[in-house]
Amino acid sequence: MLNRSFFFLFLSCCIGGEDDYNLNSSFVTLAGARFDLFHHGDSPDRYIWIHGDEKTAKIALEQHVKKYGGIAFFVQSETREVPFKSTIIDLNRIFSRQGAYHALKKFKSYWRPHTLNRALDELDEERDSFLNVLMPSENGILIAVHNNFRGYNINMEKDRSQRISIKANQNPRDFILCTNEDDYEILKSSPYNVVLQNVLPENDDGSLSWEAIRRNVRYLNIETRLGQLTIQKKMLDYVALNLN
Repeated sequence: MLNRSFFFLFLSCCIGGEDDYNLNSSFVTLAGARFDLFHHGDSPDRYIWIHGDEKTAKIALEQHVKKYGGIAFFVQSETREVPFKSTIIDLNRIFSRQGAYHALKKFKSYWRPHTLNRALDELDEERDSFLNVLMPSENGILIAVHNNFRGYNINMEKDRSQRISIKANQNPRDFILCTNEDDYEILKSSPYNVVLQNVLPENDDGSLSWEAIRRNVRYLNIETRLGQLTIQKKMLDYVALNLN
């Protein structure tokens, strides 16, 4: 349960007029990592930048929230993984206990008896508090922004996607992942590559998209190559103008 002081800080961030843009007016934590909340206007949409080394996505999101409104969560980190206990973890791999288990074991294979379970219990509690704040209302969308620079592309998502629309003139490393079929129907007519993933996999890797499906929340990942600011801004613009 969120404590009263945190709840007041969050409310102070969320109220205000259409022209308000409050930077650092509140923050939340996940696995010890701090997320600053940037708020503008009264849009029900929520946004998250979760990997600190994906700088293009951060810039695109900062500009987007100023233009369209919403509440954006910005991790305060310079790296993809963040320190946790005696190891480091990828925050986008801990949104389930199964995913968190593998995230904790990835960089530290051996844990003393019971310490791994205690760490998982701690992540369970903090995850629930974080998600209760992050998730939008019924008419809102949760949008994550990511950059890739290791060859990751839409073709790697085919096997776990239910529908896919690849455009001949688009780089396969720039694409939109969505979890809502109605959103997919609109986005497949866009100029951009799109995949639909709305069925939970057998092996949950702990990513935020799977948690959004469990909670029946509309989720999008706007994925582009690192450095491709213009294309990422255009993709965000298209979503804002066509899905709301």
